[in-house]
Amino acid sequence: MLSPWYPLLTFSLSTSVVLVATPWVKKTALQFGYVDPPNPRKVHQRPMVRLGGVAMFAGFMAALLVAWCIGGFGGLRPDKELEMWGVAVGAVAYFAIGFLDDLFNLSPFTRLIAQVIVAIGAWQMGVQINFLSVPGMTDLPGGLAHLPDILSLVLTVVWLVGITNAINWIDGLDGLAAGVSGIASLVMMITCLAMNQPAAALVAAALAGCCLGFLRYNFNPAQIFMGDGGSYFVGFTLAGVGVIGLVKGVTTVAVLLPLILAVPIVDMSAVILDRVCSGKSPFIADNRHLHHRLLQAGLSHRRTVLFIYSLTLWVGCLALAFSGMPNGFGYAVIATVILIFVSWRVWQIARQA
Repeated sequence: MLSPWYPLLTFSLSTSVVLVATPWVKKTALQFGYVDPPNPRKVHQRPMVRLGGVAMFAGFMAALLVAWCIGGFGGLRPDKELEMWGVAVGAVAYFAIGFLDDLFNLSPFTRLIAQVIVAIGAWQMGVQINFLSVPGMTDLPGGLAHLPDILSLVLTVVWLVGITNAINWIDGLDGLAAGVSGIASLVMMITCLAMNQPAAALVAAALAGCCLGFLRYNFNPAQIFMGDGGSYFVGFTLAGVGVIGLVKGVTTVAVLLPLILAVPIVDMSAVILDRVCSGKSPFIADNRHLHHRLLQAGLSHRRTVLFIYSLTLWVGCLALAFSGMPNGFGYAVIATVILIFVSWRVWQIARQA
């Protein structure tokens, strides 16, 4: 059983590194002109540094390295250790893809192909969704014998790439992606601890620390953006931790894991469906996301972000209740009360707008 001090230390160290490193990253980026200019689709009115993901990634990796050195990952079975390395190496690669895009504006096709290749590599290292178990699937004849592996590969790649881009897509308001990811990471950490998945819990703790620490500089009014480097690495890590820490069977995969990440999943799915139904490309950016619609309804920037935080907290607490955690039902009730109050305030403001 993992001592609770390890996740606490990992979280604290990740947060501390981000708090120290972010001002330095901002200063350096300004010197070299790496900024995100305003445009009609974005809400910021002045050029903003978009390399905050560098500080987040530094905090994340530093915390995991210290946890490794002090024995936090000790005693893992070889297969579990390989899975952890699959998430860690994948996070590095996804950060690199996003960082290069922040610097050189890679084409969407190039980014997608690179993401798929890395996701395949992570699958080969054990980051796999293998809950597809149908009677007779293990005794398929001839060329169908590899069908379960093929289905696992396809589903895992779709999950890893999809969640990565879902987090990237909600990174449209100050503090939105960092806060949603931080809340989801904390829920994953708690759930992984309850399921005795220590490696996944430590990775989730490091991710939660870097996301919530970054809010010190990213919450409205933001001083710096995480950029694609940050959103890609955060999205992939969330998806990867979910696979190695929470995928235990059909019920868990079908309910618990998507529930924790329901806000970005539903937002991305609704936007894609809306674009397709309108005869437009699902990959062309526009103002159809939930946060755009809330702003159009008359909510302020901060109220919009806080409302989406409350949604994320609510689905996360529902996941805790479904996981059978002690007091999970109580957490879900409290989160429901918070969501009802916030929703009532949102309805009042929208009616007056």
